[in-house]
Amino acid sequence: MKKLKILFNGILKENPTFVLVLGMCPTLGVTTSAFNGFGMGIATMFVLMLSNMLISLLKNFIPDKVRIPAFIVVIATFVSIVDLLIQGFVPALSESLGLFIPLIVVNCIVLGRAEAFASKNGVFDSMLDGIGMGLGFTLSLTLIGAIRQLLGSGCDILVFVLAPGAFFVLGFLMALIRHIQQPK
Repeated sequence: MKKLKILFNGILKENPTFVLVLGMCPTLGVTTSAFNGFGMGIATMFVLMLSNMLISLLKNFIPDKVRIPAFIVVIATFVSIVDLLIQGFVPALSESLGLFIPLIVVNCIVLGRAEAFASKNGVFDSMLDGIGMGLGFTLSLTLIGAIRQLLGSGCDILVFVLAPGAFFVLGFLMALIRHIQQPK
């Protein structure tokens, strides 16, 4: 039961985008389509899961003075791997996401989960946390991208393809999530 709670925590209760309001740069920057949102989310989930696992393994060997730089090195390693994989296997996504993939290194979701969860928990729980937070982020970005794509391209409401459209969709979805989560 505890394992499922860890896994599903990032999907709704502590969704990185709609509840914790983290990772706004890629949320607003890449969600011009569902494909871009999904690709960015999966890339981030990969980095979250693997960096959480490795940081959890190394937590007792990393001195407190260099904890954050060490976490960033671990995260940067996995971001480099995912960046090269996307360039090699999905070049269209790589071109579309551009600089946002390397920016996963400084994404506060990834570093925040390393600091708040992986550095204090076991490897399996840290992996589940990375998957759960990554799924929540992926679902958020895909939903925002799908709505923006539908309204911006399908209905010709061009503001939704532009940056302000990301704010409108994000704000509406955040309000909806908070309304759903309110105790009745």
